[in-house]
Amino acid sequence: MTDPLLADCRRIFLRSLSRRVRIGIHDFERAAAQRILFDIDLYVPLIQTTPQRDRIDEVVDYDFVRNEVSRITERGHIDLQETLCDAVLAALLAHPLVVAARVSTRKPDVYDDCDAVGVEAFKAKPRNP
Repeated sequence: MTDPLLADCRRIFLRSLSRRVRIGIHDFERAAAQRILFDIDLYVPLIQTTPQRDRIDEVVDYDFVRNEVSRITERGHIDLQETLCDAVLAALLAHPLVVAARVSTRKPDVYDDCDAVGVEAFKAKPRNP
């Protein structure tokens, strides 16, 4: 981690979060929902997310991430993984304690000659002067 913005951050992550999503441009993809796996990293400032009372309201809750992914994936058909990835990234960055995020989406069941196809995006909020 070379970005000074992330130096004093905690990384919260979810790996292989699975959702059934109506996604894809091909006819075979439009026929039914398919499995999408999400890998998500959130960066939150240690100073604002170090629990003093060992309570969930002092940190960014994993349920927030899971709920945002569900909310976005349940809105209806999405053609592109890029669109899905960007929507999840924007929703996670809207949280006031999240200063940066990385979202990766992958389809593990599309092709039989590879483990998965996917996209990844990283974005940090602008720094305060």
